[in-house]
Amino acid sequence: MCTTCGCDAGATTRLTTFDGSESTHANGHSHPHGHAHGHDHSHEHDPADGSHAHESRSATRTIRLEQQILAHNDRRAERNRGWLEARGVVVWNLMSSPGSGKTTLLERTIRDLGEEVSIGIIEGDQATFHDAERIRAAGARVVQINTGTGCHLEAEMIAGALERLDPPSGSRIVIENVGNLVCPALFDLGESARAVVVSVTEGEDKPIKYPHMFRDADVMLLNKIDLLPHLRFDADRCIEWARRVNPRLEVLRVSALTGEGMDAWYANLRERPAAAARGA
Repeated sequence: MCTTCGCDAGATTRLTTFDGSESTHANGHSHPHGHAHGHDHSHEHDPADGSHAHESRSATRTIRLEQQILAHNDRRAERNRGWLEARGVVVWNLMSSPGSGKTTLLERTIRDLGEEVSIGIIEGDQATFHDAERIRAAGARVVQINTGTGCHLEAEMIAGALERLDPPSGSRIVIENVGNLVCPALFDLGESARAVVVSVTEGEDKPIKYPHMFRDADVMLLNKIDLLPHLRFDADRCIEWARRVNPRLEVLRVSALTGEGMDAWYANLRERPAAAARGA
């Protein structure tokens, strides 16, 4: 069990490039010194022994293990960032809950911008190649990362995917992270910017229920606005709550289906500087 987020440390990550090559390896949840991520048996104890000191030591050790895991990931993310900056490649980390319309948004982006901008996609899912196949059919190069029982992507996984994609100078990469509004927010991947997609078919309180995800985002895309006439969703309230969590957040109202509002998203893709430090 992963002490950071609850995903299975025994999961196997599969990295697939759609040219017939595939590699399988243990997921990124490993301590830099070889200790399995989350297999810290020190915090397994008998509730009957009444040892408060034992519980305190366990909690302290768990916190330290989490810090080590995130520090290892952050070092790999900085190496990714340097590699991307040297190539002038801009990377967006696109996150959301499942079903928000991330893949549809990427399909339209590729169709509309593909001849103008070189776009590569890194697809993150627990299983299947379905989204990667859709992206390839839309006309972009894609690498699929299947995380097994893992609930997020990590910087080490992205490093392998970037080697497979070998993006040309000046290109754009979009990482479609695993559908999850919690764990992906914790892991820096070396990206230039973060975008979170919220659809109007979800509750408008998502930004205050999952504040960490929205607090660290650069852009929020409020998607499926073509459905607003048919739903009880208060878009203004959703945006108000998002900006309460993150006053600097840029909010775009879009419909990946109809194309409404997508020009503002395309402007972000074109204009974002390459591999800026997180929070810059």
